[in-house]
Amino acid sequence: MTYRQLGFSSQPNLLSSATQRYLNRVDGLLLVCLAALAIGVGTAVRHMLGPLVPVAATPVHLQFRYLPGYALRTTLRMFAALALSLVFTFCYATLAARSRRARQLLLPLLDVLQSVPILGFLTFTVTFFLGLFPGRALGGELAAIFTIFTSQAWNMTLGMYQSLRSVPADLEETARCFGLTSWQKFWRLDVPCAVPSLVWNAMISMAGGWFMVVYSESITVGNTDVVLPGVGSYVGVAIEQKNIAAVAAAIVAMMAVILIYDQVLFRPLAAWAARFRLGTGAGGVQVAEPWFLRLLRRTRLLSALGGILLLGLRKISYLPLGSRNGSVARQAASQGGRGEWIWRVTMGAVFLLALYQVWVYGRETYTLEQIGHVFTLGGFTLLRVISMLVLASLIWVPLGVWFGLNPARARAAQLAAQYCAAFPANLFFPVFVVGIVHFHLAPDIWLTPLMILGAQWYILFNVIAGTSSFPVELLEVCRDLNVTGWFWWRRVLLPGIMPYYLVGAIAASGGAWNAAIASEMAEWGSTTLTAHGLGAYIAQATQKGDMSEVGLGTATMCVFVMLLNMLFWRPFSDYAARRLKLS
Repeated sequence: MTYRQLGFSSQPNLLSSATQRYLNRVDGLLLVCLAALAIGVGTAVRHMLGPLVPVAATPVHLQFRYLPGYALRTTLRMFAALALSLVFTFCYATLAARSRRARQLLLPLLDVLQSVPILGFLTFTVTFFLGLFPGRALGGELAAIFTIFTSQAWNMTLGMYQSLRSVPADLEETARCFGLTSWQKFWRLDVPCAVPSLVWNAMISMAGGWFMVVYSESITVGNTDVVLPGVGSYVGVAIEQKNIAAVAAAIVAMMAVILIYDQVLFRPLAAWAARFRLGTGAGGVQVAEPWFLRLLRRTRLLSALGGILLLGLRKISYLPLGSRNGSVARQAASQGGRGEWIWRVTMGAVFLLALYQVWVYGRETYTLEQIGHVFTLGGFTLLRVISMLVLASLIWVPLGVWFGLNPARARAAQLAAQYCAAFPANLFFPVFVVGIVHFHLAPDIWLTPLMILGAQWYILFNVIAGTSSFPVELLEVCRDLNVTGWFWWRRVLLPGIMPYYLVGAIAASGGAWNAAIASEMAEWGSTTLTAHGLGAYIAQATQKGDMSEVGLGTATMCVFVMLLNMLFWRPFSDYAARRLKLS
């Protein structure tokens, strides 16, 4: 990784140039902005670390002047969750990609984690974090951050895992020829290959995290109410009071926050990540340099500090830690036989022990009639998830291909889709509730589209990415041979983008299961509409604070998700990896 790749024209000479010892106007402007941001962050953190006071003592005010402070506190929670997601992604994805035995355990667990709604765990997580810091606001803050974390981490982890598994074989061989250690290979080859996917999935995950903001900042579990000042709790109070103006103001504030961090952080990161793309696809054009990145290049002090930081990181990446690739391969080849047998026996014993504990607890707590009723509700929710995935695929796959085949359209669509995905779909819930009540519609049918409002964008994102990466040469051959119509879709394009589509469809499926709790029981003021399904069952049990019912509903959802993954998603993904590869 060179300084030119990192965004600098050459290695910085930190001491020889006298101009780098003084501030220019851009330095002064950015330093003032950083100081103002530091003061705001310090004030917000001080409140976060204070004592936990009753909700009535710190009400959420709907006056517009409070929104900037609320937006700052929500943004801090979002980026704290994103930082945790990055750490989790690097550890979890790397272990799953590098260890076959770990992969056998971690991949099925990841499939379940990204599909099981965290709202079903609120009863346990809130109790845990509040008990961990009794009487302190930090417990509620950590519960909110953890809730947002669960809406960000799984997509990033899956994206990095697939990037690590897709490193070109010739580059792997080159790393072995140069004798890179596992540490050097990870930072000099694996991470650069994963950077484009990691940056893009971080953008998507930040967008998806806004869906959980309302629920993470306004938590009700039994007799426990935790309301944290922020945009989410502001929206919750506005919906409860049917204040349309406050909801609109919250939307404007949210869009402003998204615009700021997109322009200041994600646009420069996306332009930087484009340097690490391998090859040229249908949309493989040079990404225009964002204005904020050009502004940073005009600084002196900040450029020098950035150069020092990057130089230190580069030296860390060169540390000769870990084993050489050859020794790792020999060690992996020598393992097997007795070790593999011990591993399988251990995992089987753990599974049987867990199954026995579940059986003992379930026999003492639940009746067969109750379990059968919950599984029936799970079947209703499963039908909703499948129907919405089919509908979203029929809509967004053709549009995503149309966008992806043109670089200009692809960039515009990606930006628009990012804002649409970031827009909290639960703000549409009151509109649906009012419409259903006004026209006397069936909640079991008309609440169903709410499940896919936020999750559908995963399909569009990945279809655009797959089409943009489609080889230009293959498209040219199809045009020369006049291959068009359904044959072109069936034999050329769909097989080429299928791995990308599956990533988006699996993420959308997880998002739909996540949204089931919120969408199957929607509220607007004192009006509550409930559909028959597992999500509504868990939501009602959470409001009552009934741990046994929450546990039964969540466990049932885990069973449905595991069966769906085992019987459909995983075999389909393996088939696509084997038979639908372009290279």
